[in-house]
Amino acid sequence: MKYDYKKQLRSFKYAWKGICACVGKEQNLDFHLLVMVLVIIAGFYFGITRMEWVAVILCFGLVIGAELFNSAVERLTNLAHPDYSELAGKVKDIAAGAVLVTAIAAAAVGLIIFVPYLL
Repeated sequence: MKYDYKKQLRSFKYAWKGICACVGKEQNLDFHLLVMVLVIIAGFYFGITRMEWVAVILCFGLVIGAELFNSAVERLTNLAHPDYSELAGKVKDIAAGAVLVTAIAAAAVGLIIFVPYLL
């Protein structure tokens, strides 16, 4: 089987379109992106270590990824069930809860990393 580079590039293009479909349109994603920028600035200001950068970058990826999954679940749920549905609401709540869990974990990692620099 021959590897199709053009197909792979198209996949990246579609993925980028998906990200762009949410940035500026999803308030919580925009908030997480703003916090990400502030943490990057703080990381350079305090000179955090390489391993601290690894932890921070992994947290960025998890939270932003969870937020994108949440947006996809919300849109798919709205498509499948445009009228109010208690079950559809629960599905959306569960997806939002997953984002909250990752954000709390990321905030804990941030506190562990940055509080010693502040003290």
